[in-house]
Amino acid sequence: MTRIIIERYHDISCGHRVVGHENKCKHLHGHNYRFTFTLEADKLDDLGRVIDFGVVKTLLCQWLEDHYDHKFLMWQDDPFLPTLLELSQESMVVVPFNPTAENIAQHFLVNIAPTLLLGTGVRLIQCKLEETRKCSATVML
Repeated sequence: MTRIIIERYHDISCGHRVVGHENKCKHLHGHNYRFTFTLEADKLDDLGRVIDFGVVKTLLCQWLEDHYDHKFLMWQDDPFLPTLLELSQESMVVVPFNPTAENIAQHFLVNIAPTLLLGTGVRLIQCKLEETRKCSATVML
C-alpha cells in the first residue's frame, strides 16, 4: 500500500522562556521559528491532491499568524507571568505547557490542528518545529 503525504512550512517570529531550564533558555528570548506540517488523507481529491496547499496556508499557517506570530508564549505556571501580563497583556499568549519546541509542536499537532482540519478529510500526522537551523523537535502521530 502506498501513502501520499504533503508538507508545507511556515515561518513566524515568537518569544518564550523555558521555566526551569538550566542554561540561557530560562531567560526571555525569541526565535524565528519554522513549522513544517506533514499531512495525509485516506484518498486523494478529484484533482489528485491530498489537499490544496493554499488551504493548508489558510487553515494552519494563518492560525499561527493570528495566534503566535510576534507574540510571547508564557506557561500558565510561570512565576513571571503576573508581572509580564501587567507590562504587555496584548502580546502574551498563556499556554498550558512549558513552551519548549517539543511541547509547542505537540500542542499544535494534538490540540490545534484537528479542529482546524475538521471536515477536510486530511490529518496532520507530523509537526516539526525548528527553533534554529541547528535545533528542531518533531512530533508524530
